Amino acid sequence: MAETSSELFKKDSGRISTMTEREGKYLTFFLESEEYGISILKIKEIIGMMPITSVPQTPEFVKGVINLRGKVLPVIDLRQKFGMSEMEYDDKTCIIVVELDMKTSVIYVGIVVDSVSEVLNIKEEDIDDSVSFGVSVNTRFLKGIAKVDNSVKILLDIEKVFDDSEISVLNNQAEMEF
Repeated sequence: MAETSSELFKKDSGRISTMTEREGKYLTFFLESEEYGISILKIKEIIGMMPITSVPQTPEFVKGVINLRGKVLPVIDLRQKFGMSEMEYDDKTCIIVVELDMKTSVIYVGIVVDSVSEVLNIKEEDIDDSVSFGVSVNTRFLKGIAKVDNSVKILLDIEKVFDDSEISVLNNQAEMEF
C-alpha cells in the first residue's frame, strides 16, 4: 500500500529530529591521549581539583565526594571508569560537574578528567556512528565519533556511561550531608 504524503512527512520529521539530536556544542577534554566530548547542555561547571573525601565500599572509579558550596557531589575518575591506568593529578586535572537526567530524578556528578580542551560546535554531518568492536566491547555510551579537522573526538552520552547499579551508588552519595 502506498504511503500518503502526511505519513512520509511524519517519517521524515522523525528522521530529521533523530539526525540532529547529536549536533550541537560539546565540551572536549582529554583522557590519556584521546579527546572526548560531552554535550554542553549536560555541563554545569568546571572546577579545579579539590580535596575528595573517600567513601568506603564504593567501586574503585568512585573517588568519593566533594562539598561544592554546601552540596555533596559524588566524584568519579573517568579514566578508571573506562579501564585506563591511574594518573597522578596535576594542575591541568579538573572536575567537570555534569547533570545526569535519570528517569525519576536529576543528579549532579563530578567527573575527573586529565584536562579540558575547548568547546566545539559539531555538525551532524561531521559525526559518524560509533564503530562496532564486537559483542565483548560495550559502546552503548558513545553518541558517535566526530571528525574535526584532522582528528577525531569521541562523543559520550554521559547518562549511559553508568549502569543502574552505579547510578544508585552515585545517587546515595549525593544524598549524603556534610
